[in-house]
Amino acid sequence: MDNDNHNVDHGEETSQPVVDDNCQPPQQEKVRHKGVYLLPNLFTTGAMFAGFYAILAGMDGNFEAASIAIFVAMIFDGLDGTVARMTNTSSEFGLQYDSLSDMVSFGVAPAVVAFSWILNEVGKIGWAAAFIYASCAALRLARFNTQVDIVDKRYFIGIASPTAAALVAGMVWSSYDVEPTTQLAFVAALVTALSGLLMVSNFRYHSLKGLDLKGKVPFVVIFAVTMVLVIVIIDPPRILFLLALIYSLSAPVLWVWKKVRSSKA
Repeated sequence: MDNDNHNVDHGEETSQPVVDDNCQPPQQEKVRHKGVYLLPNLFTTGAMFAGFYAILAGMDGNFEAASIAIFVAMIFDGLDGTVARMTNTSSEFGLQYDSLSDMVSFGVAPAVVAFSWILNEVGKIGWAAAFIYASCAALRLARFNTQVDIVDKRYFIGIASPTAAALVAGMVWSSYDVEPTTQLAFVAALVTALSGLLMVSNFRYHSLKGLDLKGKVPFVVIFAVTMVLVIVIIDPPRILFLLALIYSLSAPVLWVWKKVRSSKA
């Protein structure tokens, strides 16, 4: 009898849910739309626009304007990160947007400009060199994004994509008015492909991100910067190409020198 009564009571309890008069109906959470920082992303947009213009100019045969546009994209790319750090407006959105902009300006644009200039003269070798460069730029940017919080800020692992773009754009800018030959096309294909491979290499390149732009510097630093600008103005295409080439070869040469030195020791 006790068991029967227990079952009846249990059934009555489950058939009539308890209602709390003080319980308020659940309210839908308000969706908060997060904004983005305007100033650094404006510079990023400027860099991407310059890269997009370089692609159009290269396809149209205006190689001088295309090369200059890539260097303009480099200036905007340097400014967006500097402004973000100085104004404390860095964000995950800015990081991803900057990478997409870099892929357009320093990955696709140099490959298209170089191919439109002379790489198409050597057929499959030319488009293979252009694709090696573009694909290595994508891999370089993907690796940088995944390692941005764990690598030493003083160094780049592999050459930075803007420097690789400067190497290719400087080559085009300084040679676009030269008589196109098969030998020049092969040299251009070699430079383009090696620029891409250096981006995915493990060579350590010194970075300028640790430079304190808000602090004081010795007078000789300002003098040195001024002299560099004067030298670049003398012959911008060839001087910029030479600077990019020296920087690109610095890490491999230093690595070989350390290997030779250690083997002798």
